[in-house]
Formats: sequence, C-alpha cells, structure tokens
Amino acid sequence: MEQLKVIKIGGHIINDQQALDDFLTTFTAIKGLKVLIHGGGKVATELAQKMNLEVTMIDGRRITDSETLDIATMVYAGKVNKTIVAKLQAKKCNAIGFTGADGNTILSKKRDVEEVDFGYVGDVVKVDTEIVEVLLSRKRTPVFCAITHDGHGQLLNTNADTLAAELAIALAKNYETELYYCFEKKGVLQNITDEDSVIKNINLENYQDLKSQGIIADGMLPKMQNCFHAIQNGVQKVCVGLPDMLQNSNSLFTTISN
Repeated sequence: MEQLKVIKIGGHIINDQQALDDFLTTFTAIKGLKVLIHGGGKVATELAQKMNLEVTMIDGRRITDSETLDIATMVYAGKVNKTIVAKLQAKKCNAIGFTGADGNTILSKKRDVEEVDFGYVGDVVKVDTEIVEVLLSRKRTPVFCAITHDGHGQLLNTNADTLAAELAIALAKNYETELYYCFEKKGVLQNITDEDSVIKNINLENYQDLKSQGIIADGMLPKMQNCFHAIQNGVQKVCVGLPDMLQNSNSLFTTISN
C-alpha cells in the first residue's frame, strides 16, 4: 500500500501569517500523498466580535448557534480554506478545498443535548473516502476545513482534531496512514514551563499515570483521546508536535502508541 500523511494544523499556525507560510512550505516539501485538515483559529472569534455577536465557550468548546455557524462556515470553509489552497497553489502544490459536504465525504449528526446544548456541532458518523482517493491518485492534495454536514442539508461545526482522526482511520483501509497533529508545542510536555520536557512516547499504560498526575489535562485530553482512537483503528503512526517533526525525525515530538 502507498504511504499517506494526514496532517492537522492548530489555530496558532493559522493566526500567524508567517507561521502559516512556513508550515505550507514544509507541507509542500513532503514527498508522496498527503491530506491537510485545519480549523479557523481566532479568525472566527474576531469576526463574531466585529459583528457584535457573543462567543460562548464551555470547557474550551465553542457553542455554535445559527449565527455562530454562519461565521464558522464563512471563515473555515471560505476565508481560511481558500487562503490555504491559494498559498499552496503558489508553492506548486495542487490543492483542492473541502468541507465534509463536498463529495458527501464526512457525514455527521448534530450532537445530542446532555448537560450542555452545543448547538450546531457535529459528531462524525461516516467517512466516504472515494472522492479523496480519486484526487490522491491524480496527485492532488485535499485540504479539509472543520465543517461537515448531516445529509439533510444542515452544515455542522466539527472538531478538527476529531475530523482528522476519523479521516485518517477511513483512509487507513487503503493506505499506510500516518497522522500528525501540528500545534504550538514540541510535543506533550512533562513540565508545562519547560518547552524541552517532551514526553517522547505515550502509550495506554503511561497515559493513565500522566492523567492521574495532572500532567495531561484540560485541552490535551480530547487530543489524546483522538490520538489513541486513531492508533487503535488502523492508523500506523500518530505524532504530536511542532511542524518541523514532518521533516526532521531527530526533532523532539511525542509519538502515541498502544
């Protein structure tokens, strides 16, 4: 099977034009097949504030009412996605922008209301990679934003980390798939104040210890859950760290294993 890299970038890269340009140069240089996934960074929040719309966050997660969904769609699927695609074209990487609705690629359902009503937030229920695989076979590079659909005409705001994991799992059926989460740290840190205290390998056993000690907490918990979900469902390699891990195997980053 051919090798494939599924790469998700965090908001800090999108928020910083120089960081984004540097990342896309690194991304373009990657040999072989690749897929990019992104969220919207601070752009959606900034636009909402300009429009005097209240942004509500609970435990770090955005509440998506109908107006917030409009903004997320404009920003994620519009401005950010098309800017990334245009920048990749300028670097001679032939990219195509996607939402989950395009090609019926990622079907979601509106999250059930339990303790919190998150609004128009989608949980992935099915991934159809047919269109993606056709594009990959023609050396095109899909670029996914974090907007999916429910199959009944409704767009949904979807967690980009989760979308990346689900897409990597679906593609692992036909490719040797690796998943990379690029964010602002060198990896998962033993000591949050020490940028070089990277935990090089996290498996299920030491993960429980790291959680109980409070070393892995807050926003890192759902990211780790997506990492383990991917590695337990056919993805061959999952890594977390700075974008330079994509080029330099000697750089510090965290590898997730069973």
